Amino acid sequence: MARLLITGGAGFIGSHTCVVLLQAGHNLLVLDDFSNSTPLALKRVSALAQLDSQSSQVRLQVRRGDIRDQAYLDALFSKAASEGAPIDAVIHFAGLKAVGESVREPLHYWDVNLTGSRCLLDAMNAHGCHTLVFSSSATLYGYPERVPIPETAPIQPINPYGHSKAAVEQLLQDLAASAANQWRIACLRYFNPVGAHPSGKIGEDPLGTPNNLFPFLSQVAVGRRESLQVFGGDWPTSDGTCIRDYIHVMDLAEGHQAALDCLLAEPTQLLTLNLGSGQGASVLEVVHAFERASGRQVPYDLVARRDGDAAITVADPALALQRLGWQTQRDLDDICRDGWAWQSANPAGYNDPG
Repeated sequence: MARLLITGGAGFIGSHTCVVLLQAGHNLLVLDDFSNSTPLALKRVSALAQLDSQSSQVRLQVRRGDIRDQAYLDALFSKAASEGAPIDAVIHFAGLKAVGESVREPLHYWDVNLTGSRCLLDAMNAHGCHTLVFSSSATLYGYPERVPIPETAPIQPINPYGHSKAAVEQLLQDLAASAANQWRIACLRYFNPVGAHPSGKIGEDPLGTPNNLFPFLSQVAVGRRESLQVFGGDWPTSDGTCIRDYIHVMDLAEGHQAALDCLLAEPTQLLTLNLGSGQGASVLEVVHAFERASGRQVPYDLVARRDGDAAITVADPALALQRLGWQTQRDLDDICRDGWAWQSANPAGYNDPG
């Protein structure tokens, strides 16, 4: 089994992926600055992976640090090697991801997402670690010209967050095309990650007001917020609301494991894949599915369209099935059931005293 560095491993997608990787037998070194996450998530990850206190100290090590700190990253790789357990591969989740915030603070997004990634790649290269799974985004596609969206669709981001992800992908393409290429790289373009671990122990817990539909919806259902705003009821869809490709976070976590296995087993390559279900659901379809799962009514208000939204965004995930043998196993009802299990057991997220 491999020794893996997981940047941003305490976050929503990172924590769920850590559970899957630990259960697969890997040893993890998690690096997180906890600016939008909590160490409690990793304590729960350890419990879900059924690690006792002694094995947890070896199999799930946690370090607080910033991926923009080059000296810290170099020391982290050096220490791992000196302990006889060098880092074999990296899964890179760390970064900022709120579209609206990126419009307000573009310098901060470029610094964290691009500079942080460059520092990480410098450290990896200096220490002979050339296997990377990168957390990319379907935001790169902007306003899609056709759906379902294949990986060959034009890269045309429409906000600083998307531009920063596209820039990292370009950097990775340049590395893969370099004369002395030693890199095994997978760029995973997620669509809309939602849901939670079926245990209800870990889930999505954004700081402040959620930027995405699902956590806002679940907070309304649990009573933390009064009503949901639905941006636009006049889109060219069956019920007038936007259609998105929602992917259960556990399917997404398993996609990371499949990509890692592929990279470790194959020669140097750059693999770019959509991770989505290939199925679209409208905002109101998600609302009604969540009402069924929770037994709670979710009040909502139809408001004006939001700048930057597209009517329909759905993945073509055929290449992931072909290259990784991966496809989603969970549907919208599973997503809502597991999301409600998390939110109802943790009404205030990880801050809940229960």
